[in-house]
Amino acid sequence: MTFTFTEKKMPASEELREYSQKKISKLDKFFKSDADAYVTFSIERGKFLAEITIHNNGMYYRASELTNDMYASVDSGVAAIERQIRRNKTRLRKKLREGAFDQSAAPAAPVEEDNDEEFSIIRSKRFSIKPMSPEEAILQMNLLDHEFFVFKNMEENDAMSVVYKRKEGGYGLICDEDNANA
Repeated sequence: MTFTFTEKKMPASEELREYSQKKISKLDKFFKSDADAYVTFSIERGKFLAEITIHNNGMYYRASELTNDMYASVDSGVAAIERQIRRNKTRLRKKLREGAFDQSAAPAAPVEEDNDEEFSIIRSKRFSIKPMSPEEAILQMNLLDHEFFVFKNMEENDAMSVVYKRKEGGYGLICDEDNANA
C-alpha cells in the first residue's frame, strides 16, 4: 500500500505516521492489488481529525473521524473503513454485476460557491466517467460520503446520470433524456 500524508493546521510526528501506516496496512488484506491510502491530519475546534481515503481498483473507501486524540481518530477511521469494506463486498456480490470491484469509477466532488452576487468557482476537478448501474453509483456515492454522484447509466444506453440523497430519505436518479434509450 502506498501512503500520502497531508497535514492541516498541525504537524504530524513520525510516530503518528508510522502508527497510521501500521494500522491502515491491515486493510491491505482486502485488496487484490496495491492500494493507495491518503491520510489527512488536522485540528478542528480543538479536536483531532483523521481523514482516510483508500483507492483500489477504481473503488474509493473513505472515513473521517474527529476525537480528542489523533491516535484514536486513526483507529476509528480504520475500523469504519473495515466495516464499509465488509458490508459492501457482500452487497456487491449479491446485487451488482460480476467484476464490480474491477470497474474503475472516479469520485465526483461538489463545486462550492460563494453567496456573493458573483459566482466564484473555488475548486475544479476532472475525472473520467465510467458506465455503471445506478446501484453501483449509489454505492460509490456512499463510500465517498458525498451528496451526489455523476455516472454513465449502463441501463439507459450510457446516458449521463446523477444519483443523489433525498432529504426525506432514499435516493433520486436524474437521467439525460437526449441520450437515454437512443
